[in-house]
Amino acid sequence: MTKKKRRLLFGAHMSIAGGLDQAIFRGESIGCTTIQIFTKSNRQWAAKKLTTVDIENFKTAQKESDISPVVAHSSYLINLGSPKKDISKKSTKALAIELQRCEELGIPYLVLHPGSCLASSEEKCIEQIAQNLDKALALAPGKTMVLLETMAGQGSIIGYTFEQIAEIIKLTSNKKRVGACLDTCHVFAAGYEFDSKKKYKAMWDNFDATIGLKKLKAIHINDSEKACGTRVDRHADIGKGKISLEAFKLLFNDPRFFDIPKLLETPKESLTDDQRNINTIKKLLTPSTKKDLLVEK
Repeated sequence: MTKKKRRLLFGAHMSIAGGLDQAIFRGESIGCTTIQIFTKSNRQWAAKKLTTVDIENFKTAQKESDISPVVAHSSYLINLGSPKKDISKKSTKALAIELQRCEELGIPYLVLHPGSCLASSEEKCIEQIAQNLDKALALAPGKTMVLLETMAGQGSIIGYTFEQIAEIIKLTSNKKRVGACLDTCHVFAAGYEFDSKKKYKAMWDNFDATIGLKKLKAIHINDSEKACGTRVDRHADIGKGKISLEAFKLLFNDPRFFDIPKLLETPKESLTDDQRNINTIKKLLTPSTKKDLLVEK
C-alpha cells in the first residue's frame, strides 16, 4: 500500500479587507495551504459583531478551498500583563471577544503576544498574564486555543525565553487551551541560534524540555533584520536577513513539523511578496521531503 502523502502546511498572513472570506481567496491565489488572519482590526479595541452572513461566507470559502487550518492573530493592543488596571481589564475582555469570534468561525488557534510588564517586575507580569488568560478563557468557553508567541524581548516585552512561556502555561488553570507559537525572527533576536544542525537540535531540545513540543501548534516564518541576541524585533524577507537559509532548510525538512501550520509574516506590499518568500522556502525542500509531502507548485 502506498503511503498517503501529507500536505506542506505553509502560507502567510492574509488581509481580511472586503470580508473574512476574501482572506481565503487571497491565500488560495498563491498556493497557501494554511493562512493567518485578524478577525477584526488589529489596531482598534472595538469590533463589529460577526453576522450570520460573515460566518457562513467564511466557512463556505474555507470548506471549498485547500486551506486548513486557519490561524488567527489577536490585536496588538492587548496587554494582559499591563500594570494599569484599566488596560489589564480591557485586554482580558478583548481577548475573550476574539476567542468567541474564533469559536464562531471555527478557527482552532488564536496567537497572542503574552504582554509587557512596563513598570512592574517580570515575575509579577507573568503571574498576571496567567491570571487574565484564565479569566478570558472562562469568559469564552469552547475549543479555540490561545497560542503564546515567543517574543524578541524588545523593551519590557514578556515571552522572550522559553522559560517565560512555560511559566505562564504552568500558572494557568486551563492548560488544555493554552499552547505556543514559535516565531523564527523573535527567537533568533532573543538569542536562540538554529542555523547549524548542532544549534538547531539544541534549540528544539531546549524547547521540548522547557515548553514541550506537544504544545507547539504554529510557527511564524520570518527572517531577522537584526543579529542574534539583539532583542530587536524587525522582520525580513527569507534569505535577506541575519538568519541563514540553512536554518530554514533544517526547519522545513524536519518531519516533526510537517503537520504544524507555518506562516509567513514577512514584509509585503502585495501578494507577490508572499509568493516570492514561499518560492524561496520551497527551493529548500529536499528530495526526501518532497517524496513525503504534497507540495503546491
